[in-house]
Amino acid sequence: MTVNLKFENKQIKKGLYIIPTPIGNLGDITYRAIEILKKSDFILCEDTRISRKLMERFGVKSKLLPNHKFNEKKNLPQIINHLRNDKIVSLISDAGTPGISDPGAILVRQCVKERIDIYPLPGPSAVSTAISISGFSEKYFFYGFFPSKLKEIKNDLKSLSQLDTSIVFFISSRKINKAIPFIKASFSERDILICREMTKFYEEYLRYKVDDLKTFDEDLKGELTIVISERKKVKKDSLLLSESDKNNIKGMINKLSIKEIVNVISQNSNVPKKKIYNFCLKIKNEV
Repeated sequence: MTVNLKFENKQIKKGLYIIPTPIGNLGDITYRAIEILKKSDFILCEDTRISRKLMERFGVKSKLLPNHKFNEKKNLPQIINHLRNDKIVSLISDAGTPGISDPGAILVRQCVKERIDIYPLPGPSAVSTAISISGFSEKYFFYGFFPSKLKEIKNDLKSLSQLDTSIVFFISSRKINKAIPFIKASFSERDILICREMTKFYEEYLRYKVDDLKTFDEDLKGELTIVISERKKVKKDSLLLSESDKNNIKGMINKLSIKEIVNVISQNSNVPKKKIYNFCLKIKNEV
């Protein structure tokens, strides 16, 4: 079924338009996006077969040009030439916002370099959609797709685990089981949200404690958006001295002052200094 929308016959500025497309439900596209797509001289897309379904749904007849990660560098001179000749060019991806883990960044950088006007449209994004329902910190770091090599996954996740924000990843469902052991090793005591088929009929949102996360027996299908929560805040008052710290204090009690012992122990412990001090006093009185 083709959806016909009527728009005012107003001028659209010449330049490059970055147009988000639905991440699943075609009804999520904006009126303005359809208007600009209809008035574009060219629409750059990843897969013409996927994009043609969207265009046919909304009666868009502009010329589609394939522009994906394998040919976007080769296409660059031709596209820039179109833009220099005052053509209206729209850039879309198969789903979501172009340039965010999708082709587009190379073209945008060249347009910036050549002072060609670029106009972004707001719209669908798997990142913001997942964050909005996570219940985690609104401050987040977007990583993009997991690396393909296990060593890179291990190193990157270890580094990212130091961030005290929500962290968003994209990953193929075929690779999720390989990544789970590294997620558990790096993000213990955090929460995780796994989003699949977002905005589609079979959409599903899986919530776990990272420590309880297990590999999946079933094929989840498609690309997954993963959100890991910020670090859990632990009240210092609830922290206790470890047996190792207690033994170290007992070994130092007749060699150092209590103040010196407190400084030594607090360097490698989150326990409040007052608790360390009180324990030192208790041991001192027992000696």
